[in-house]
Amino acid sequence: MNKKDIEYKIRELKMDYIRLQNDLEKMESVNGNISPLEKQLTEMEEELRSLNEALKKAL
Repeated sequence: MNKKDIEYKIRELKMDYIRLQNDLEKMESVNGNISPLEKQLTEMEEELRSLNEALKKAL
């Protein structure tokens, strides 16, 4: 992946992350099962970490 691809993927993941956080808050407010959402957020955090590392190397 080149620098622009990495930056695009990071922006895309951040938007998805925010959407999932909102979904998580809604589920929490109605005492829903939040485990799947928490797992997804954790996976996204790892991917963001990896992409940020790749971006540093691409510079």
